Order: sequence, then structure tokens, then C-alpha cells
Amino acid sequence: MTESSASKDQQHPLYNRDRPFINILLAQEATDYNLAELARLRIRYQGFPGARDIQNDLNKVLQRWGLTEAELFTKTSQLHDIGGIYKSRGKKDEEDWN
Repeated sequence: MTESSASKDQQHPLYNRDRPFINILLAQEATDYNLAELARLRIRYQGFPGARDIQNDLNKVLQRWGLTEAELFTKTSQLHDIGGIYKSRGKKDEEDWN
């Protein structure tokens, strides 16, 4: 017997933390910060065997903002080169890789 792919889906460990951010992205416009968040979340969920609703919503945001994934990554790469998208949470010169 073969199982459907849905039964093999995994729960992402950061799902409950990320879901509210994705809901915000669905409701807001493409600011520099929101573009960076969308790119970060697309990378996190890329190829993940589960969280299909999140993956679909990330695609919806990308389409709503009229961007391809390549355009998103080009824009956010430029933003990160300039710096300052993610402000440190109290400590200088610390990167947040969460």
C-alpha cells in the first residue's frame, strides 16, 4: 500500500511562530522589511515536506506583490548589502539567524 503525501507531511518546528508573520505579509504591502521577511520564510520552507498552507500563502504573497522568486531574492540581496533591515535586539554587531 502507498500512503498519500499528506499523511507523510511533517509539522515544521517553527510553524506556530511563523504563521502570524505570514498572516501579516498577506495583509500588508511590499516594504523593505516585508520583502526580507518573505525571502527568509521562503528559504525556510523551501522543500519542506509539510506546512503546505504556509508554502501556498507565501506563493500568494509573492504573486500579490507581482514578483518572481528570483526578483524577490535579487531585491533582498541588495537590501542586505546596504544593511540595516534587521536591527539587532540590543547587542551590537550581532546577526539574528532565527
